[in-house]
Amino acid sequence: MQYKHLHTKPRVIVNLLSGSAISGVVVSSRGPLLTLKSAVIHEGQSDGVPADGEVVVDKANIDFIQAP
Repeated sequence: MQYKHLHTKPRVIVNLLSGSAISGVVVSSRGPLLTLKSAVIHEGQSDGVPADGEVVVDKANIDFIQAP
């Protein structure tokens, strides 16, 4: 799968049940999985750590998603 239009999709913040959050661009939502690209992991009061590659989140672990 290629992501030619990654720059046109809005960034979202996925808030997890664990209390941490992941910001990124949703590139896929299939079955129980949500895939984010250009993701940044946020835990506590930190500024966030860029993730290498894609981040796949099980939807059962999502509290809510913030979108523009």
